[in-house]
Amino acid sequence: MTGKTGAQKSERQSKGAASRTRPVCRVLKGRPVLEGAGVNLRRIFGHSQAPQFDPFLLLDDFRSHQPGDYLAGFPWHPHRGIETITYVLAGEVDHGDSLGNQGVIGPGDVQWMTAGSGIIHQEMPRGDSRGWMEGFQLWANLPARSKMMAPRYRDVRADQIPVVRLGTGWR
Repeated sequence: MTGKTGAQKSERQSKGAASRTRPVCRVLKGRPVLEGAGVNLRRIFGHSQAPQFDPFLLLDDFRSHQPGDYLAGFPWHPHRGIETITYVLAGEVDHGDSLGNQGVIGPGDVQWMTAGSGIIHQEMPRGDSRGWMEGFQLWANLPARSKMMAPRYRDVRADQIPVVRLGTGWR
């Protein structure tokens, strides 16, 4: 009887992994957190869980239909050695940074900031016409060799992001 070694099985399994559904290993429930100048949000994972999700450091869900929960925003503050990726689902976020970048991101847009050696920025959410503000922000730890790179910033507009539609109406 011949059998496959663990390495051969693993190689075979990884080749088909992209076409298979994987089981959910863990469901994380966010906890309420007050951040910035008084923004109510839900932290899905953060400081104590960060080693489990390396290189991701933090994931926040900022979702509210009450302007008082988010209008205080995130006034000028520094970052260094990380990237922040902000995706807006509803409402808008005004932003500016110490490099002179400024603008507004809205539904479906992404703000991608690489803090590198250091940057000061602000993000000021404002709701849509119904008062809704929805989005999430992911912090990624830069590799050691990139922590002191020059800061950079880019907006990715919704129409620049490919959409994949699945058979049951999901996209």
